[in-house]
Order: sequence, then structure tokens, then C-alpha cells
Amino acid sequence: MAAAAQALSGCGLLLAAAALALLAVAIGTDSWYETDARRHRERCRGFGHKRSDPPGSMSAPSSHLPLRARPPRALLPGRPPAPAPAAAAALDSHCGRRFNSTVSGLWRRCHRAGYEPDSEELIRKGVIQRCTAVKYHYTSSSLPRNLPINITNTIRQDEWHALHLRRMTAGFIGMAVSIILFGWIIGVLGCCKQQELMQYVAGLLFLMGGTCCIISLCTCVAGINFELSRYPRYVYGLPEDISHGYGWSMFCAWGGLGLTLLAGFLCTLAPSLNTSRASIQKPRQENGAV
Repeated sequence: MAAAAQALSGCGLLLAAAALALLAVAIGTDSWYETDARRHRERCRGFGHKRSDPPGSMSAPSSHLPLRARPPRALLPGRPPAPAPAAAAALDSHCGRRFNSTVSGLWRRCHRAGYEPDSEELIRKGVIQRCTAVKYHYTSSSLPRNLPINITNTIRQDEWHALHLRRMTAGFIGMAVSIILFGWIIGVLGCCKQQELMQYVAGLLFLMGGTCCIISLCTCVAGINFELSRYPRYVYGLPEDISHGYGWSMFCAWGGLGLTLLAGFLCTLAPSLNTSRASIQKPRQENGAV
């Protein structure tokens, strides 16, 4: 039983060390959230020109977009040209804004290398920077200009809410790494000195660190969803033809969370094996004394 307890504690410490490594990689990299705007930019380049797709087809199939008007009716003599469909107007408004392919992390937001040749040329010339820092303080310079006062107040309130979510994400994941590291040190000392209480405390610290990690990741997901649904949509929304999703840094963080919880379970379970053995041996010693 003692060997099994030591094996469980050792496995728990190894998993905690792997969790620390994954969380460190996630914190230090920028691939938490990724966007790919190449398809959107290709559509905007071809907007207003002769289309090469077959008649009646659409570049991005969608069930809620209106059907294209029949060409014969639009070309009849004496009839005015058909008005532009709503999808074309929406595409024209989105093409008025510049969307870039980016990766975002806790500390920086960067242009994706090799995705946009014109942006790469501007970066090489020093006109724009590859990465910009993520702001954790409020600045009024980020607010759009020339908007009605009610919309400006709404944007200001949303900016404070998004800032609060970013601060919670960074703060709780920092707390998680600190608690897990402290628990790992206590667990190593407990294994070296054969102290079951220290191993049990290490397991509790791992579970506490996992809880902080859960809060951080859930807050991060909530912050991303909040940014995508901010009002007004024509300022903060993304077109449907821009692909976006979570990157490998986010999956590293979730993997670190899973390993942390498993390490906490093993380290809290290991001392119970030695406790059960001591409770079995104690009556035998009393019977032998009698």
C-alpha cells in the first residue's frame, strides 16, 4: 500500500509539472484566438466586377440570403434595373472596413505571417507593427468618433465590461499558475520527507489552482463572445465569410487544466491508502499487547 501511495503521489507531481509547462506555453504565446480574412478580402476584390461563378450561385451559401434576381427580367427593355440585393449592400458596407488575419493572446494581437502580402510589405517597411499590445487599462482613444452620444455611452460601458473580463482572465490564470507551483513544491517536499499531510495539502492546492484556471478560461470565452456581439454590429461585428476560432494556445490551457485536476485527485487519494493501512494494523498491535 505504501508503494502504491508513493506511485500515485509521483504520478500526480509529474502531471502537475506537465500542467505547469502547458499553462506557461499558453500564457507566453499568442494563439488563443485566430481570424482568417483571406476569403473576405478575395470577395471584396471581386465585388462589383464580372463574376466567374455560374449563374444563380453565391460565393458564400447561406440560407437567409435572398435569391439572385433572374437576368432575363432585369434585361428587358423599358424596365429599370433591379435594385441591389441586401446581401450585396451588406458586403459593400463590410468591404468599406479593413479586416486582417490576426492571432490574439493575453498580451498581444499580431498579424498572421504569410496571410496578407500587402500587410507583410507594410510591416517590412515599418509602416505598421507586426504586434500591438493588449490594453488592460481604459483609454478613451479607442472609442470610435463621430457617433451619437447614446451609442458612444453604450460603447464606453461595453469597453469597461470587456476590460474587466480581460483583467479577470489574466489575473485568475496567474493565480492558477502560482497556486499549482506552490502545491508542486509542497508535494515534492512531502514525498521526500514521507509526510502524508503535505501530499494531501498539495493535492488540495492543485484542485484550487484548477478552479482558478476554470474561472480564467470561462471568462476568456465569455470575453471573446462579448466582443463579437458588441453594439453597434457594423463597428465590432465580423462578416460571415471571415473564419475565426480558438487557437492551439487555448487548447494548451485546457490541457493544463485537465492535468491539474487529475494531479489533484491523485495527490489527495494517495494519503488515504496509507491511512487505511494504519487503521488495519492498529487493532493487531492492541490484540498482541493483550
